[in-house]
Amino acid sequence: MRVAFSLFTTLPEMPVVLSERQPDLTEIMDRKDCDPLLLENTYRQFETINLLLSGWKNIYRKEIKPMLKEGESYSLLDIGFGGGDVPTKLAKWAQADGFDLTITAIEMDVRALIFANQYRDGSPVNFKFMSSSSILDQGLKFDFVISNHLLHHLNAVQTESILHEAEQLATTKVIFSDIRRSDLGYLLFSTFTPLLFRNSFIVKDGLTSIKRSYIASELRAVIPSAWIVKKKFPFRLLLIHEK
Repeated sequence: MRVAFSLFTTLPEMPVVLSERQPDLTEIMDRKDCDPLLLENTYRQFETINLLLSGWKNIYRKEIKPMLKEGESYSLLDIGFGGGDVPTKLAKWAQADGFDLTITAIEMDVRALIFANQYRDGSPVNFKFMSSSSILDQGLKFDFVISNHLLHHLNAVQTESILHEAEQLATTKVIFSDIRRSDLGYLLFSTFTPLLFRNSFIVKDGLTSIKRSYIASELRAVIPSAWIVKKKFPFRLLLIHEK
């Protein structure tokens, strides 16, 4: 694993084939008229793709767990929960470690809320159909604010806005995790995901997401100076702000 990590982190930063970010592309699942069955399957398969590639167990262990103490209560906000698997897993890990972590997860796509209410029954997460600006208007605060695969969906104005809102909402730390654009990542994703994911938008939308995503230097160029960017294995970026 250490050899693989060293190999991936020493690869050239700038892709050759995917040298230009393509933010104007649209993922099929974002279309209001997309196939509802394929969308439902996509939400369901997010759990597997996040387990394989997103690394939230490692993020929890390194970025969140060290800041938790037994006997104290904490809160976390997930912006754009998608299929709801990430906040549900975070709640499970925190509970298993003996921590009191209350999680609220918000989405602006009502179809995601419908899926979460139907398939995350019994989850301790409070799923809501709300925007981060609405949460901010209510004067709410959270110890942690996170998001998974949100940044590459946003334009420059939206990115500036969501980062500003996240700073105001979090009292301790903000963690945004996203894809890092890479020629090799694109090749591997296009080769292996069709073998694992069918009857969903995972493959086509995943390839589109890679094209829309940042490399580290591009992301650093559009964020406030108080934020830091970390490259993570495999083909991942963490955008972090600590109070």
